[in-house]
Amino acid sequence: MIRLSLLTRGQPLNQARCSIPTPSTRRTFTPSLLNNNNNNIRSFSTAWTLHNASTETVAAPAKPFKVAVIGSGPGGFYAAHRILKHVPQSSIDMFEALPVPHGLVRFGVAPDHPEVKNVMHTFDEVAENPNFTFIGNTSVGTYVTPGSKKADLEISDLRPHYDAILLAYGAHEDRLLGIPNEQSLKGVMAARSFVGFYNGLPCEQDLEMDLSKAETAVVIGQGNVALDVARILLTPLEELKKTDLTERMIKILEKSRVKHVHIVGRRGPLEVAFTAKELREMLQLPDTTFHMDQELLASEMERAGKTLERPRKRLMGLLEKGIKESKPDQPKSWTLQFLRSPLGFYNDSDNQLKAIELGINRLEGENSNRKAVATGEKETLACDLAFRSIGYKSVGIQGIPFDERKGVVPNMDGKVVDAEQNIVPGFYASGWLKRGPIGVIATTMADAYQTADTIISDWTSGKAMLNNDTSSREGGKPVLKLLKSKGHKAVSYKDWKKIEQKEFELGAKVGKPREKFLTVEEMLKVVD
Repeated sequence: MIRLSLLTRGQPLNQARCSIPTPSTRRTFTPSLLNNNNNNIRSFSTAWTLHNASTETVAAPAKPFKVAVIGSGPGGFYAAHRILKHVPQSSIDMFEALPVPHGLVRFGVAPDHPEVKNVMHTFDEVAENPNFTFIGNTSVGTYVTPGSKKADLEISDLRPHYDAILLAYGAHEDRLLGIPNEQSLKGVMAARSFVGFYNGLPCEQDLEMDLSKAETAVVIGQGNVALDVARILLTPLEELKKTDLTERMIKILEKSRVKHVHIVGRRGPLEVAFTAKELREMLQLPDTTFHMDQELLASEMERAGKTLERPRKRLMGLLEKGIKESKPDQPKSWTLQFLRSPLGFYNDSDNQLKAIELGINRLEGENSNRKAVATGEKETLACDLAFRSIGYKSVGIQGIPFDERKGVVPNMDGKVVDAEQNIVPGFYASGWLKRGPIGVIATTMADAYQTADTIISDWTSGKAMLNNDTSSREGGKPVLKLLKSKGHKAVSYKDWKKIEQKEFELGAKVGKPREKFLTVEEMLKVVD
């Protein structure tokens, strides 16, 4: 779940920083083409600072400034907005693999949170700028993952035609638990895949989803996405029918027998990652009992004492209130289970999930750094569905440095760096690809603005960019010509608005805001 608030409540902006050399000590590396061997990339932390940048239009070189943005989610759109506003001679081409833009705002925000999706109106305003071009249905950069489908364009196809390339393609995979049967049993899946499925993400529509025989679900992880999954499973269907939840998911929920959801975390209540808004929504579910260990909550709060920060204290207060006000013996229930680590999944003779083995933990360490330590005790929890929800993960593309361990493009203030921390001129990163999959939309906005300010500063101060001769770059014209020569159909923002209008019309027929197309073929058919 992505929320439009200034900060994730209870989650301080404590992203690790790397040591940033001063301008006089930084080295610059100018490759003819970035080294495709990512195996030698060392671990880097994303250096980023939320700061108040100048809002003045800046002086810049007289020649046009051509920028390619790869990815059309918040990290790309907010950076584009900043650059277009403050560099009058700039023009931006935004590349998106799907025919439709907006990334996780469209495919990650929960259907029952329409207010969060209002940022799409802001993105529409950016797209109305005559110096902005959307090039959809066009993937850029083949993933380094073995067996990945070849992209429509490679970085080398874009490089000669732009002054800068901003990487903002987000996080497309999920982190694994690394336990037996995690990827082999029916009924075990990634929360990311489930969210994509019910939000209409084309690549997730092959997900096997049968709720007709499932009564108990387990979600591993205690963040906002985990609560989104639980809420979708337990919310009355009549409420969900008013949202843009796909009709396909509605039909599946009509047959659902899910009554109980366990949300499992390895640490204690003070370490949960969800926010107050999502917790309130769960506590307000009708005909649903809430369970958790009240004694554990009380003891952890007593231990923390006055060191407990106000946002976290409010969150714990909501849990206390939820325990006291929860009505027992309701037809549905949800449970927060703490001090539990998944050890493995058990299956029946049909390879269907039937239970999960959990290791019981205890907490050690100081209040600010409590760690889960295994006690050696175990328990088995019967269940029919299990969702892992322990974080998203970005994937590297060929020709760009990538930190496999952290799942980010190594960078300094958004500037891409190589394995020796040399700046790679003209390449930048924004959003989750820059700092990892944390925070809310406003966090990404501030992050994108920071990268955009770095780009603007580099351009206006004459620092090395992609191409350092004095001639002007052509931008998207030769790239679109190349795509046309390949017989490739690129989608414009005007085309996207046609697709969106058709979705509005289909949704209106069934009393919904929109009915999303579920395949790329359906989307393209609207604009053919």
